[in-house]
Amino acid sequence: MSGPDGTPDPLARPSSASAARRGSTLRGPLPWQVAWRFLRGRRSRLLGGTARTALAAVALGVFAMVIAMALMTGYREDLERKLIEGNAALVASPVVRGAAGLPDDVRRRLLALPEIEQVGRVVYGQGTLDRPGGDGAGGGRGAQEVTLRGVDPGGGQLSARVEDLATDAAGVPGALLGAELADRLGVAVGDRVRLVALGFDADGRPRFRFRSLRVGGTFSTGFAEFDGSWVVMDRRQVGALLGERGTMDLYEFTLSGDAADSTAARRAVEGVLGADYLVTDWQELNRELFTALKVQQIALFLVLGLIVLVSTFNVASTLVVLVRERMRDIGVLVALGLKPRALALIFLLYGGALGLVGTFLGVALGAGTAWFLTTYEVIRFDAEVAAIYFISSVPFRVEALDLAAVVGFSLVVTLGACVAPAVRATRVDPADALRYE
Repeated sequence: MSGPDGTPDPLARPSSASAARRGSTLRGPLPWQVAWRFLRGRRSRLLGGTARTALAAVALGVFAMVIAMALMTGYREDLERKLIEGNAALVASPVVRGAAGLPDDVRRRLLALPEIEQVGRVVYGQGTLDRPGGDGAGGGRGAQEVTLRGVDPGGGQLSARVEDLATDAAGVPGALLGAELADRLGVAVGDRVRLVALGFDADGRPRFRFRSLRVGGTFSTGFAEFDGSWVVMDRRQVGALLGERGTMDLYEFTLSGDAADSTAARRAVEGVLGADYLVTDWQELNRELFTALKVQQIALFLVLGLIVLVSTFNVASTLVVLVRERMRDIGVLVALGLKPRALALIFLLYGGALGLVGTFLGVALGAGTAWFLTTYEVIRFDAEVAAIYFISSVPFRVEALDLAAVVGFSLVVTLGACVAPAVRATRVDPADALRYE
C-alpha cells in the first residue's frame, strides 16, 4: 500500500512473508503495533531528542525517590535494630519501688514462654568517668558524663563475660566501655579509670562515691549514644555505688523470634507478671521518634514526587511533538476507520513506554547507588554529628514496598500527563491531517 504521494505507507501492514523476513513486526492489536513503530521511528531528530530528554527526566526523578526512600528506611531499620540490641525488645519495671526480685517460679514461667529466650536483671545510674591524671592526660578529653549499666555477667542484652567484669587481685572491678567513650578518654584494655557516682544513703541523704575501674574491654553497637556514654558494670557494683534508694531493678527480655514484632511477647509477659510490673516494648518507648520518622518519610516521598511530576511535562511535550510530526499518519488511520479510543491508546502506550523505561532505569540506578553507599559506608559522621543522628554511618536499604510505591507513583503520573495529548490527537480532522505538511 502506498501513501498519497506514492511513497510506501509506513503504517501499512506488511505481508506475512515480509514480516517473517524482517522479524520486526510486533504481533498484537493494531494500537500496540503502531505505538511500537512510533517508538522505533528515527525520522525526526527533534522527536528523538525530546523523547530522550523525557526518559532521562523520569529516570532522574525516580532515582532521587529511590535514594530518599532507601535512606529513610535504612535509617529507621538501623535505629530499630540498634535500640533492640543495646537495650531489649521488652522491659519490665516494678510498680512499687524497692520491690523484691522475681521469684524463681515466676522466672521459670517466663522462660517457659515460647516467645522468651532470656531474662536479664539490670540497673541504671549516672556518673562521671575520667582517667588517672585527668584534664586530658594521655590524649584523653577530660572527664566524661556516663550512664552506668549494671548487669549480671554472662547474659542479657549488651552484657559482658564474667572475666571482663571480675575484680582483679588489687580489688579493682572490671568494666566495659563504649568504643567512642574509650577513645575520648584515651584508654585501652587493662587501663585504670576513675568513676564518680552520686548515690544515696539509707536515710536518703545524697553522697558522692568514688571507685577505680579496670577497662576489661570495649563494645561497639553503632549507636552513638551507647558507644559514647555507656559503661557496663557488674550489677552488684552499681548497686553498692548508688545505694538501695538510688537504684531500681529492671528486667529485660531477649525474644526468641523477630524482636521487631514484640506485641505478642509483651502480652504473654504481662499475663505472667500481672499488675505488679509495668511491661513496655521498644515500640512504646520510642513511639514519638518512629512516628516522626514515618511522617518525615511520607513527606519526603511527596516532595521528591514533584520531581517526577515535573518530568512528566517532558513526556507530554514529546507526545505533542509526536502528534505534530505524525499528523498525516493520524489522518490515514482515522480515514481507514480507526476509532478515537484506539487512536488515544496509541499515544498513551507511547508515553507509558517512555515512563516505564525511565522508571526502571531510575530504579536500577537508585538501587545500585544505594548498595554502593551502604556497602562501602561512603557517608560517615564524626562523633559529634553521630551523637545527634544516633548513627555513625548512613545506611541505605531498598525495600520492595518502597520500590512498588515509587514505580506505581511514577507510572500513574506519567500516564496522567499523556491523557491531554492523546485526547488532542483524537480531535484531528482527517482531511486537514492528510493535507498537513
